[in-house]
Amino acid sequence: MTLTVTEIYRHPVKAHGVEALPSVTVETGKCLPWDRKFAVAQEAAAVDFNAPEWVHCNNFTRGVKAPELMAIRARVDTARGEITLTHPRHGAINFDPMDPAQAQRFVDWTRPMIPASRVAPTALFHVPDRGLTDSRWPSVSINTHASLAALSKAAGKPLSPLRFRGNIWLAGATAWQEFDWLNRDIRIGTVVLRVRERIERCHATSTDPETGERDCDMLKTLQTNWDHRDFGIKAEVIKGGTLTLNDQVELL
Repeated sequence: MTLTVTEIYRHPVKAHGVEALPSVTVETGKCLPWDRKFAVAQEAAAVDFNAPEWVHCNNFTRGVKAPELMAIRARVDTARGEITLTHPRHGAINFDPMDPAQAQRFVDWTRPMIPASRVAPTALFHVPDRGLTDSRWPSVSINTHASLAALSKAAGKPLSPLRFRGNIWLAGATAWQEFDWLNRDIRIGTVVLRVRERIERCHATSTDPETGERDCDMLKTLQTNWDHRDFGIKAEVIKGGTLTLNDQVELL
């Protein structure tokens, strides 16, 4: 059975929007360019803006605490260094994340999406040359449509891939086959990745990414049907190159 790439996504601001790509060039030991390049620090965040380094996702505003964020869509103008975000209820905003005033304008734009019971967002944060993935190491996430179909059947409704904020989606696998790839290398296009971890999910995946409203209990569905809360895998780029839609996947 042939494995092929069906979608490629990046998330320029962690938990604040997704952008589909036709192709992307990645470097060894790095995330996809502009993937989780920025994150929104919340009031209680233990981050150092003067000497930034990777910190746990609990320091940032996320979809698990603010479901409305899941409905944001993104577009990056890499030449201008600008991000455009849109939301079905809160309109659109265009900003340069490296300009402090524009970055603050973006943070203010997100405030109505954060429940009053949650810690408020304060400032945009980034670590030079490092994506703010949930893993301590720069990761690329991979998901399969076969596992999504199995999960959709268990949930009793079609589930959008956007619930899972993955980077690469594959067709042609069997359900949960990707878990067998742990500690193996895979080649996609000219890129070689080493699969390192399964992805344990949070309640952000219980939110409909079209509406930003919770409509199911994804963790309960996973736990009840498969006795775990995992969906997808994390991999490390060990040989850089280019990924393109319809690329075939080879297990090495």
